[in-house]
Amino acid sequence: MALRVCETFISIMGEASFAGLPGFFIRLSGCNLRCRYCDTTYAYAEGVERSLASLLGEAGASGYRLVLVTGGEPLLQEECLVLLSALVERGFTVLLETNGSRPLEAVDPRVHRIIDLKCPGSGMAQHNYLKNLDYLTEKDELKFVVSNRRDFDWAMQVMAASRIWERCTVLFSPVFGLLPPSELAAWILATRLPLRLNLQLHKYIWGPDVKGM
Repeated sequence: MALRVCETFISIMGEASFAGLPGFFIRLSGCNLRCRYCDTTYAYAEGVERSLASLLGEAGASGYRLVLVTGGEPLLQEECLVLLSALVERGFTVLLETNGSRPLEAVDPRVHRIIDLKCPGSGMAQHNYLKNLDYLTEKDELKFVVSNRRDFDWAMQVMAASRIWERCTVLFSPVFGLLPPSELAAWILATRLPLRLNLQLHKYIWGPDVKGM
């Protein structure tokens, strides 16, 4: 069994509740969306075939027990489900970052699932698979990347019916270089809800254009 892999590397987790922790990254190739602000366009088509065994071996040799599987969109490859479960079985804490367009039902429930639900500013909101929100639990996270106030208000409407902030961690990220974090922070504070400001630490540490970090 093989997966098409864009890159693997060791770095600091840049986002979500695990931000700041070191870990091993597996970035799979291929994506079905084309977000306006995408910072990993190089993962659309590039990549090499890697065996499951080689990826598990590299993860083990990394020295870290925290692994993030991301993309691209990792769930475009059916073999990703096998990879996730195999990592969990070997004792890793496994994070999956997905763009929210693919069903989550088959993902191993032991995996920490991070859904990057697409706001209108991305140009891809019509591809959201909203039923995924029903499967989120306290170990999962829901992320909104916000370009402007319209995106923020849209996200609040999406969450309102289910009060999903009571079931899982909700993250709000400003589009880097477009929306000032201070402005988004003020909107979050005004809601009086437990929403988390989510900055991309790796971009502040190494810059927005560095790969493999």
